[in-house]
Amino acid sequence: MTQKKSNRSTKSSKSYEESITDPNILEEIIRVDHAGEFGATRIYDGQIAVFGKKSKIGKMIQHMADQEQKHIETFNHLLLEYRVRPTALLPLWNIMGYTLGALTALGGEKTAMACTVAVEKVIGEHYKKQSTLLKNDQKKLKSTIKKFEKEELEHHDIGIANDAKNAPGYFILSKVIELGCKTAIAVSKKI
Repeated sequence: MTQKKSNRSTKSSKSYEESITDPNILEEIIRVDHAGEFGATRIYDGQIAVFGKKSKIGKMIQHMADQEQKHIETFNHLLLEYRVRPTALLPLWNIMGYTLGALTALGGEKTAMACTVAVEKVIGEHYKKQSTLLKNDQKKLKSTIKKFEKEELEHHDIGIANDAKNAPGYFILSKVIELGCKTAIAVSKKI
């Protein structure tokens, strides 16, 4: 009889642990997503600076930038709500994001779209992984991340539909940008 009570206690304890998100993971998710959305807004700012807001591609980029702006506003709020410090690397992501956006735009529309495809591929995968780490106590955040994942993948598809894969050096360019994004994600979680 004592054995049965012990098993039930272990099961309910395990069930409780499975329903609560690790606070360290939650903090990393909010910090890195804030950093990523900030970087994305800066990439699009750099591209818009080259193409302008009135050009056909400028309007398309502005649409994506507007969604990214809503994402960063959400994570700005979450930083405060959960008392999470932002990454100390924001000044670096500010410069690097804008520079990446401007340089890829200077390479032409296809190169700018190749940048979008590479960045959004990594971010979409990243959000998908994060949604598996969030437990029942974070249903609202999980829902938000799934919504943002869908929008990021929409941006990816816009890039594909606009000839990203025909950009000069597409394979190498996309791999370099993907590696840069993955590195930024890894360091922004901790620093």
